[in-house]
Amino acid sequence: MENQTKIALVTGGSRGLGRNTAFALARKGIGVVITYHSQKDQADETVREIEAIGGQAAALQLDAGLVSSFDAFVSALRDALREKWGRDAFDFLVNNAGYGVNEPFASTTEEQFDGLMNVHFKGVYFLTQKLLPVIVDNGAIVNVSTGLARFSFEGYSAYAAMKGAVEVLTRYWAKELGKRGIRVNAVAPGAIATDFGGGTVRDNPDINAHIASAIALGRVGQADDIGGVVASLCTPEMGWVNAQRIEASGGMML
Repeated sequence: MENQTKIALVTGGSRGLGRNTAFALARKGIGVVITYHSQKDQADETVREIEAIGGQAAALQLDAGLVSSFDAFVSALRDALREKWGRDAFDFLVNNAGYGVNEPFASTTEEQFDGLMNVHFKGVYFLTQKLLPVIVDNGAIVNVSTGLARFSFEGYSAYAAMKGAVEVLTRYWAKELGKRGIRVNAVAPGAIATDFGGGTVRDNPDINAHIASAIALGRVGQADDIGGVVASLCTPEMGWVNAQRIEASGGMML
């Protein structure tokens, strides 16, 4: 299979959309390195489940918001690539790690703002920079954004602003990394029923129904609606798609 030796790195790949993306990549014959922040057991279980369907996977610890830890992470990644695949580089980077904060603008604290910025913007910026020597030419980067960068719900000003910054970054990276043949795109999920943001969309029936009424396809999204979209951007069929924001929201807030 053409993709047999291709490898993807998915940050925050032990749960939610990242986990779903890891499985979607594995089903395409792509090896997967997932990162986890603190849930090592969850990450190890994800690796086992990917291997159970015939895929290849490894898990590494990463604090996606702590730039000072990135050199050690890149070193650990190089070791894992050599040990598992006999390679010294990987093909696809999925910047997925993150968390949500729902807080009105008027009461958002500097601590909340800095936490979101470190993980969703600064961390993405500098982790990708550190990984440039380890990403192959003609590879691809997928940044996970949010539908909230296009439409607005109260309480997400800081989170959505970080994702808006990442969407601008996506275009700049596509411009600057194009000389290496590296494509850079952003996938912007709409409301998804996962444990994200405390699981509000998944667990609150009223919120779920209200959001579903604003989606053309009449339901909230599931993790299965997103992982395949991200994985598809790592395939040759999408090789001419570059610098795009692809919203996967079922047609939300049209």
